[in-house]
Amino acid sequence: MKNNAQHKTAIVVLAAGNSSRLGRPKQLLKYKESTLLKNTILEALKVENSFVIVVTGSNHNIIEKELNLPEITFTFNSEWENGMSSSIVKGILELLLLNPDCEQCILAVCDQPFVTSSVFENLILESHKNKKGIAASTYSETLGTPVLFQKKYFQELLELKGQEGAKKIIKKYIQDTVSVSFEKGNIDIDTEEDYSKLIDLRDKDSK
Repeated sequence: MKNNAQHKTAIVVLAAGNSSRLGRPKQLLKYKESTLLKNTILEALKVENSFVIVVTGSNHNIIEKELNLPEITFTFNSEWENGMSSSIVKGILELLLLNPDCEQCILAVCDQPFVTSSVFENLILESHKNKKGIAASTYSETLGTPVLFQKKYFQELLELKGQEGAKKIIKKYIQDTVSVSFEKGNIDIDTEEDYSKLIDLRDKDSK
């Protein structure tokens, strides 16, 4: 890794789930010449002064082999079955290990196909511009991922349990949260039907 000072932002991609509703690893679904997960990672890698951590769990061997990207750090969450919180905790611990001076982290998931580097960059920009400790994406009248947390929230993220996700902290500190519009952020892939719709949408857009 280059000089730590250049790595102010950790982008933690949560990719540990077993895609139970889909029946096959959603991380590896083909999308845009690559896969859903790789698309998210490649967009994250475009963000300046950042480093990318991918938290794997179920199917971690095939996922890591498939990705073969030396510029990212994989961390395996052996407790992935305990829910999203265990992956968030694992990601934060890893970023503190890699760069204890890290100023902020963005939590992202691998099944939002329309995520781009500008979505991540807007979170960083709005957080600083509005002097807010949290910048959350907004879509479908909800606040969600990707979401940026400044360093002061790392300890609370480490204390999440079970199925609790980052939303718990966003709700608790809503006064310190800026919402950042993420068009099509509501589109995520949980079922074969979702995936079919995505491919139809992509085919229409490319015509």
